[in-house]
Amino acid sequence: MAGFVLKVKTKSGQKIVNGLAPKNNLSELKNKLSELTGIPQAALHILGGFPPKALDLSKEDAALDESGIVSGDTLIVEEKQVPQNGQKKVNQDNQSLPRSHIVNTESLTNCPGVLMKKIVPADNSCLFTSVGYVLNGKVDTSCANFMRSIIAESVSANPEEYSEAILGRPNADYCKWIQKADSWGGAIELAILSWFYGLEIAVVDSINAIINRFGEDQHYAQRVFLMFDGIHYDPLYLEPLDGGSIQTLFPTSDESIMIQATNLAQEAKSSRQYTDVQKFTLKCMDCNVMLNGQLAAQQHAKETGHMNFGEVVA
Repeated sequence: MAGFVLKVKTKSGQKIVNGLAPKNNLSELKNKLSELTGIPQAALHILGGFPPKALDLSKEDAALDESGIVSGDTLIVEEKQVPQNGQKKVNQDNQSLPRSHIVNTESLTNCPGVLMKKIVPADNSCLFTSVGYVLNGKVDTSCANFMRSIIAESVSANPEEYSEAILGRPNADYCKWIQKADSWGGAIELAILSWFYGLEIAVVDSINAIINRFGEDQHYAQRVFLMFDGIHYDPLYLEPLDGGSIQTLFPTSDESIMIQATNLAQEAKSSRQYTDVQKFTLKCMDCNVMLNGQLAAQQHAKETGHMNFGEVVA
């Protein structure tokens, strides 16, 4: 059938799939997506609908229309880890391969476990890497470019909502800035990613021992958790007591996990697992001036218009 088109979003940008018809089967779709993205068919992880949910592509002979896929749909295509023969899943110190990972609510279990933090690189893209981890179960720093593009497109398309007063700079300037590798993400970026993925993102604030929930007013069915220490984001995951698959995606109705996250925030604050933003040293990436603390950085930005800062690690 002419005119059957699917939009595909990947970490490298948006693409178009054509040349298919409603009666083509899922096997042919997977072949097209693999050719388009370079991801092996066995490693394809495809989400569709709103909010996005993992699609079951196991019945490869099923027609697209029987599977609910219609022309004009947008698919999110990601790569999942496929263990090779003879490889271990992971060591307890989380330094080996990505763990097997529950990625959709149909697979959720009520097994007891402990909410834990996964450390990701402090490379100015920790927010994006952390969101990638709770979606895919692996640390993949390359997902940052895709998410930065999503945010820039959303902000550019809504200049009234994302005005200079909200962004702290002109809309067009922000869209250029957020796509730079050394630009930090925060509340604005989290809100947009929550909307894009159709998930509530709960951020455990270890400075104030509170949880900030992005997308809470949208009543999403699923929730993920990040931890914020003042300058750095890390993802949280549930380590099952039986040693099975880790879990990063939780029903928003699951109050037990929210209680664990609240306790984690209180423990982090009491043990001072945060960065004192008034004392750490920042470097202005525009003029290389060293600044002591957040207030000094804010004053420098006000005086110069410079907005690119990086932490100086002792």
